[in-house]
Amino acid sequence: MLGTRGRGSLLGVLDIGSSKIVCLAIEARRIARSADHGLVCLGAGHQRSDGMRGGVVADPAALEAAIRATVAQAERNSRQRLQEVYVSLSCGRVGSSSFAAHADIATGAVGTTDIDRVVSGARAFAERDGRMLVHMNRKAWRLDGVPAGDDPRGMAARRLSGDMHAVTADETAVRNLMHCVERSHLAVQGLVAAPYASALAVTTREERQLGVTVVDLGEGTTGFAVFAGGNFVHCELLATGGHHLTFEIAKNFQAPVVEAERIKTLYASMVNAQSDLGDRFSYALAADVDGGTGQASRADLFQVIEPRLSDLFGALAARRSALGVSGLPVVLTGGGSQLVGLEAYASAVLAAQVRLGRTAPLPGLPAGSDIPAFAGAVGLALAAIESTRVGIAGVGRSGYLSEFKRWIVGGM
Repeated sequence: MLGTRGRGSLLGVLDIGSSKIVCLAIEARRIARSADHGLVCLGAGHQRSDGMRGGVVADPAALEAAIRATVAQAERNSRQRLQEVYVSLSCGRVGSSSFAAHADIATGAVGTTDIDRVVSGARAFAERDGRMLVHMNRKAWRLDGVPAGDDPRGMAARRLSGDMHAVTADETAVRNLMHCVERSHLAVQGLVAAPYASALAVTTREERQLGVTVVDLGEGTTGFAVFAGGNFVHCELLATGGHHLTFEIAKNFQAPVVEAERIKTLYASMVNAQSDLGDRFSYALAADVDGGTGQASRADLFQVIEPRLSDLFGALAARRSALGVSGLPVVLTGGGSQLVGLEAYASAVLAAQVRLGRTAPLPGLPAGSDIPAFAGAVGLALAAIESTRVGIAGVGRSGYLSEFKRWIVGGM
């Protein structure tokens, strides 16, 4: 719910991932301070996710139950009732497109109706082939092919062009996710691409102005968002995450999945030292009913997980090269980023400066919530108040298109 509450308004955010669901009840102050963006966490809920597989809604009933439990916990802790939430989106093949939209100027001077026609055409182009528009931001205006300022209204031209960036997802997948949220007695106030939300939480405005790539290593997917010149210029999700490492360990060591997750958490490292050959550990075997155990070394574990990570970061390097952003520094976030030695490993594969992201400070967050795994939830709240810069799709509201027009004209 976004309603009056004392000094500010109540803001609800719901970060739905493959391994966890986080809900925050947040007070949005009327006068923001630079240190905390005017946001104070009143209460949090955190539950294990169920019903999501690789960023896809696989079991709606299980996901609904997990959402209900998470929201109930946040409401108890905050003593508030949430009715509307901003929701993270990591399903439906979330992806970016950059293109130019044009409108001929009949009067010789750009007016509001001309901008409306550019935005309407951009939206129609972005939503072709069953895609749903999630974000849209304008990177630049051009008048007769010449770069213009932030607001071209009143300027003389024969043709107005807008260089646009849109983030879309498959509509069916998005509707299925929204259905699970709505069955939990919540209205979806807005959708936010998960990589964009995480990026806002772990980078500064100055970093985004200079240019940065944020890689969000989730359990079921890996997302990345690119910023250049302060603009949000690319967003993408890869269908590989931390759980794929777990299954690789389970397969190679013949261990139960739960045991493989324990092995990954306690012993996995991307620092391949000679001493790892003698550093051995025991684990339960999947098929042994007599309580038998297996043994392996850290070096054995490295040989199992390294090829998977090599494929993932190799794919990221190829995408960065194709986008022309190979030189930008990289910030790692998400639960998978906490793997020991991953920063140095990623830096070598990506040939870039890499650091581990920490979430932006948010007063009232529970102790320990500044870890990368909570970046998405904090970023959702930041995205809600940053919506004048990057349009957030307000789902099911009559002002949907008019709001995008306002963001395109005045939000850059």
